Amino acid sequence: MHHSPLPLTRDLVLIGGGHTHALVLRKWGMNPLPGARVTVINPGPTAPYSGMLPGFVAGHYNRSELDIDLVRLARFAGARVILGPVEGIDTRARRVHVPGRPPVAFDVASVNVGITSDMPALPGFAEHAVPAKPLGPFASQWAEYLAGTNPVSLAVIGGGVAGVELVMAMAHALHAKGRSAQVTLVDNASALTATGEKAASTIRRTMADLGIELIEHATISRVERDHIVLDDGREIPATFVTGAAGARPYAWIGNTGLDLQDGYIRVNGFLQSSEPAIFAAGDCAHLTENPRPKAGVYAVREAPVLFENLRASLGAGRMRRYQPQKDYLKLVSLGGKSALAERLGTSFSGPLMWKWKNHIDQTFMNKFRDLPDMARASLPRNHAAGMLEALGKKPMCGGCGAKVGRGALQAALADLPAPERADITPLPGDDAALLTTGGLRQVMTSDHLRGFTNDPALMTRIAAVHALGDIWAMGATPQAATASVILPRMSPELQHRTMAEIMVTATEVIREAGAEIVGGHSSMGDEMTIGFTLTGLCDQDPITLSGARPGDALILTKPLGSGVLMAAEMAGRAKGQWIAEAFRQMVQPQNEASRILAKAHAMTDVTGFGLAGHLLGMCEASDCGALLDLDAIPLMIGAQELSAQGIRSTIFDDNRSVVPEIPVGGKADLLFDPQTAGGLLAAVAPVHGQDLCGELRHAGYPAVIIGHLTDTPRLRLQS
Repeated sequence: MHHSPLPLTRDLVLIGGGHTHALVLRKWGMNPLPGARVTVINPGPTAPYSGMLPGFVAGHYNRSELDIDLVRLARFAGARVILGPVEGIDTRARRVHVPGRPPVAFDVASVNVGITSDMPALPGFAEHAVPAKPLGPFASQWAEYLAGTNPVSLAVIGGGVAGVELVMAMAHALHAKGRSAQVTLVDNASALTATGEKAASTIRRTMADLGIELIEHATISRVERDHIVLDDGREIPATFVTGAAGARPYAWIGNTGLDLQDGYIRVNGFLQSSEPAIFAAGDCAHLTENPRPKAGVYAVREAPVLFENLRASLGAGRMRRYQPQKDYLKLVSLGGKSALAERLGTSFSGPLMWKWKNHIDQTFMNKFRDLPDMARASLPRNHAAGMLEALGKKPMCGGCGAKVGRGALQAALADLPAPERADITPLPGDDAALLTTGGLRQVMTSDHLRGFTNDPALMTRIAAVHALGDIWAMGATPQAATASVILPRMSPELQHRTMAEIMVTATEVIREAGAEIVGGHSSMGDEMTIGFTLTGLCDQDPITLSGARPGDALILTKPLGSGVLMAAEMAGRAKGQWIAEAFRQMVQPQNEASRILAKAHAMTDVTGFGLAGHLLGMCEASDCGALLDLDAIPLMIGAQELSAQGIRSTIFDDNRSVVPEIPVGGKADLLFDPQTAGGLLAAVAPVHGQDLCGELRHAGYPAVIIGHLTDTPRLRLQS
């Protein structure tokens, strides 16, 4: 008897990917709570570790070394990731609002979003300066500035520890590049008030040695393009201005109705807010029982307590009280590979302290770089022959990677009788059926996908775009759709929440395509599967596979690589940024591309059989061959690197066997990679190829000509 997975009964939502939540996710992956569905919401796929920022600015670390990969971490924890900024929490309805998607419901939530900066409120700052947060834009602009050759003048606003670390790192990096620079640190009060007298004296000497001018008790009037103007009229040359002052909580927190302290969420000893189901940790929280300064050490040490208390609120275990330490070790980077350590009024500085700091930082980051391999369930001792071979060495892929192979599908369809109805036009191998209804030409198709992301809304958007591809590939206009949904086993309340996310998203995508959802069917099973049956109308003859001609140019509207990327993501081997970019490509509708390619001789969408398989279908139907320019074929970021590591989708071997004449290895392997919600592949008159590509690129599609059709009936690569 089959035993389904345990049902999901409670939703835990982690708002923000700060240090506390990152550690909670890691602990969750090692000890998950059955029945709890975990969601993490963050603006981007990574969360920077602020402790290593000065080292990056100084040139001691690469940019990638600073990032905690939240997508990979969430996969390890079995959590879904929603990439987007939170704009509010409805505490009564228990919903989190993220722009561009349905609200995210929760039973228990936790906030760990850090703090932001007031600097943009300073006149001219938004136009002429670069905030130190978010890190991504700051890092790229600093790297560009550092690589320049123009005379250097820069200023950092804010004389706290963060500001002095930043200005010393910048001065060191410029000196290392051999660039003379005028570097200034400006504070509206006294600098370094959070450190003891001995530590402050050491830091001031180091800044002086680095040639940094410190201006204290000076109010900035405005920031101009190449200088800062002080209230007393002084002008400080600065072609690069950044800020590490004016820290404040995010504005949306003030609209939650939670009890606040100066805009920060007030929490008790259990890290609970005034709404017991909502917790908060890190810099966005105010510890009412034991107030402490904003410092990352508290966020890190709150993680074990928060982990236990979230589980307790979900129904497992008992709550623990958080007791913050009275003092903590401060480690301050001094520009070069030197640091200052201070605790209890005593400080030491030098290269040894930097090695200590680096060891602490690397140890922390290694917790997320080296996630432990969790053991897979072992097979029963007694099982039928062939089970090991059928299971393979890796989990089955989702999306089009889980499709039945082209050969098996063709064999199953080969013996079906021809249609007997006069209103059905046979189109063997095409993307949709052609019907004639009341004198109108109508196409019909159906497609569904096994889930490869735990986010129902994202999976729905991808599945809808994927299914619509069959309609767009025939040059038709989408008309109506029914949805087919299989949910994993869950409580009635979670069923309601999940179906709401799915149907709101599906309605949005289908309506944007010009069609309407007219019904559907749902059931429960072991895992999420989402599909659509669609009809479309043709104002002209549909574009089929059989109209291609030798000499036609082949246009591809999307890059390849989603299959290998999703396979790598399931195995925890893909970078979160690669996955986020792949999702962005997958959810791009092809309606405008279909309109631009309306005069194509033949067209298909590139999905489960890979580019080679779908092109082969076009060539077989049109009695021609193709010559591909492998160098011209666009790839998703990370796809070729992962393919070179031997990562393959589960349908790869089936796809490869269909076109054995194409050489194996390198970029060519990605011709057999199954695509989910892939691009359109169109055969067009060669005289129009470049103009159509230009029009497609203007519409936002990375379209290119990847080869042409020939009168030799086989696929070849251009040498």
